[in-house]
Amino acid sequence: MANGDAAVEAGGNGKEEPAARQASTFAELGICAELVEACDAMGWKEPTRIQAEAIPHALQGKDLIALAQTGSGKTGAFALPILQELLSNRQAEQSFFACVLSPTRELAIQIAEQFEALGSAIGLRCSVLVGGVDRVQQVLSIGKRPHIVVGTPGRLLDHLTETKGFSLKKIKYLVLDEADKLLNVEFEKSLDDILREIPKDRRTFLFSATMTKKVNKLQRACLRNPAKVEAASKYSTVDSLKQEFYFVPADDKDCYLLHVLNERQDSMIMIFVRTCESTRLLALMLRNLGLKAMSISGQMSQDKRLGALNRFKAKDCNILICTDVASRGLDIQGVDMVINYDIPMNSKVSFCLFEYLPWATVILI
Repeated sequence: MANGDAAVEAGGNGKEEPAARQASTFAELGICAELVEACDAMGWKEPTRIQAEAIPHALQGKDLIALAQTGSGKTGAFALPILQELLSNRQAEQSFFACVLSPTRELAIQIAEQFEALGSAIGLRCSVLVGGVDRVQQVLSIGKRPHIVVGTPGRLLDHLTETKGFSLKKIKYLVLDEADKLLNVEFEKSLDDILREIPKDRRTFLFSATMTKKVNKLQRACLRNPAKVEAASKYSTVDSLKQEFYFVPADDKDCYLLHVLNERQDSMIMIFVRTCESTRLLALMLRNLGLKAMSISGQMSQDKRLGALNRFKAKDCNILICTDVASRGLDIQGVDMVINYDIPMNSKVSFCLFEYLPWATVILI
């Protein structure tokens, strides 16, 4: 879908409205001066396509279902309207104002960091509730009565049932980020239990990279006459993305991988493999061959996962070997090559790995 062809549909009427001219500034979208300054401080000079399409509907008080690619500015698209509503009601007690659910710990932390950056000048309090982190510190964070709670379903539900005094019965906003991933079987029960604990009289934003039958079902169950915004066509890739496929014998995969890495020694490279054990073994092999490689997988402690991710972002190492724990939602600037060492079991996962890397080379080995 070309940039000017985004479809915006007001939920319930079944009619598509023609796309309006995209606003060139956040002020034109109706964002207040305080948040415009925060956007400038973060280097956000103009709204992305999903922000330009979604924010006006959100500011009008509508629920949202938005389809957009990873790295397209989705966090800003839901964070700015929430913060603006929080600012407009600053005289009232607004603790536990919004809850954001994410399928992965790293994405939850990234979302919280963006909320805190946007709200730094207005004293925003944000709490991150994810697994693999000390519960006591999280309880202390909850005790400060944060405005925004960001978490993964399992740990959030854990605190709702076990932490005295913690409740989301008065929240005004619920955001489901990467909703298609949240609807996997592993999150289903936790998500259902959380939805029973929060008020029905709320605003709901559902953001997803793909529209699945489960997402469509959740939309009907949780959202009231939502505005539908689609800022990308299904499984699209940009023309500047270079894709290559190497068909090699299994016994020779390591040699071909090393050849590719030696050819691109100055590149920032992410290598996706299928199992946690493969990340460890491949990273060990590459380090023994003198390459700067780190691994990240679900079997690592949260501190080690964040440490590896931060070292990669800081360019202390230029090769990050990961499972699909890093395949959705993370915004890592500077990556210019993605290698699928193992072909993903799910083609949608493969799409999400590189949809936001228009300058990258993607290689299947």
